[in-house]
Amino acid sequence: MKILLLDDVYKLGRAGDVKKVAPGYFRNYLMPQGMAILATPGAIKQSGRIRKEGEVKRARLNNEMGGVAEQLDGQLFTFAVRASETGRLYGSVNTQMLADAISDKIGVSIQAKQIESQPLRLIGKYNVAVRLTIDLIPKIEVILYREGETPLSALSEEDRETLKAEEALEELTELEEESENAELPVAEETEDTEEVEEAVETEEIEAE
Repeated sequence: MKILLLDDVYKLGRAGDVKKVAPGYFRNYLMPQGMAILATPGAIKQSGRIRKEGEVKRARLNNEMGGVAEQLDGQLFTFAVRASETGRLYGSVNTQMLADAISDKIGVSIQAKQIESQPLRLIGKYNVAVRLTIDLIPKIEVILYREGETPLSALSEEDRETLKAEEALEELTELEEESENAELPVAEETEDTEEVEEAVETEEIEAE
């Protein structure tokens, strides 16, 4: 069935778009949420207005959440978990737990439905997308590690090497910045320096 989107819908379209979807998806989700209506001839005539209103709303949201996206992108979150010898968790780290951890860390409310992830059930490192707006989807890094161990113990050899390289690059950058900001030492004039300068001046006079 064809529907007209009243709002941006992730992985489907933007406000004002006409899309074809399954009837159940429209009736059970899009319509109750106020995100879409049936694409009748009368509704389609309103698509231009809906699109312009959507663009204004989208720009406002992107502006409001831009700083949050920068703050979140690449942010590391670690979870100490109980797991078997094979690395399988006794339970899982779900989207609500991730949303709560993010909200606590950055001071901005994030909902579970904004987290693009299945429940995490194995020890290791994950890249997880956080949907702030249809345009802003930063990715965070999540490490699940066994209780009593360290986050580093949960990383693969490749991830460890990458981490070491990033730390080495950061250290080199810091040293370079310190070097650029450091003032060059000024040599103090000593009696020996004055004697050398006098000798040079004498030689120049005799040469003339």
